Amino acid sequence: MTGYVLRRLFLIPLTLFLIITINFAFVQIAPGGPVEQVIAKLEGKNIDASARFSGSGAGMATAKASLSSESKYKGAQGLDPELIKEIEKQFGFDKPVYERFFIMLKDYLTFDLGESYYRNVKVTDLIMEKFPVSLSIGLWSTLLIYLISIPLGIKKAVKEGSKFDVITSWAVIIGYAVPAFLFALLLIILFCGGKYLDWFPLRGLVSDNWEQLSLAGKIVDYFWHLALPVASMVIGGFAALTMLTKNSFLDEIAKPYVVTAKAKGMTENQILYGQIFRNAMLIVIAGFPAALIGILFTGSLLIEVIFSLDGIGLLGFEAVMNRDYPVMFGTLYIFGLVGLLLNLLSDMTYHFVDPRIDFGRRNDS
Repeated sequence: MTGYVLRRLFLIPLTLFLIITINFAFVQIAPGGPVEQVIAKLEGKNIDASARFSGSGAGMATAKASLSSESKYKGAQGLDPELIKEIEKQFGFDKPVYERFFIMLKDYLTFDLGESYYRNVKVTDLIMEKFPVSLSIGLWSTLLIYLISIPLGIKKAVKEGSKFDVITSWAVIIGYAVPAFLFALLLIILFCGGKYLDWFPLRGLVSDNWEQLSLAGKIVDYFWHLALPVASMVIGGFAALTMLTKNSFLDEIAKPYVVTAKAKGMTENQILYGQIFRNAMLIVIAGFPAALIGILFTGSLLIEVIFSLDGIGLLGFEAVMNRDYPVMFGTLYIFGLVGLLLNLLSDMTYHFVDPRIDFGRRNDS
């Protein structure tokens, strides 16, 4: 198993390189880059907004000049070519594509992710600033989903066809049918000062006076703000894992070794948790990295918007919309690295749950 882990760790840089290369290539042919966006503002006579892209206002003043020069940028006709060059230099587009690519790779080796085009802040600082919000939502939501779904799925498998199974199936159906963001809107109406109760805050991860609170007060305030966002994610996400757990256990319960265990006089709990659990949980464990990544980076995006939580999912989405390439590729790099490490962790957990599964031995054979 050690050799397998080392091989997987060796492949992570290569995989990240391919991910970054493919996405970098697509971005080069996508319309509406940062230079085009600045040009569009200039053409819309929003000259003052463009002043941030140059060290002096003198160069930008020439934007008012109506010249008949040709340009590779759509809509740039009528703008001073020197102004276009200044904008390209500001964004680093004065260099050839291959040079920009290799500069980016060299910087990424030292985790230098560059600086945001529009915020004048390092990408690493932005990610570190936003990450605690998404991490809070992702970890607590995933933890609660697993703590609820696994016992519920096991109980539904053991009590299949009973009243309990039928009643909880309705909750599962609702969880399947209604997305998390609709639950979020409903919870806001009910508990955030809408038509009914005003029990929970509507925005932010902590209160404005958080620094002045005691340690116990900070903990209470933190979970007070997280309660509704996490509840929305849990209600919208527990259904799939519950049914996966139930079906996995039902499949194992029907196998011959369970009949043999019963014939040997083993109790129901001994069979369920001593024999079935280890085999049935493998498929559930396999889905953990995907579940965490999905909740951490994509599933919480709308929740962050609805509850005004400034997290990393919202940061990545805004970067794509604004063509903020350093933030785009920086978040992609971090997402890819975390995802690959979590997938490796999943394989290691497979081996921990069932030592008979040895990926290293399988690869060597």
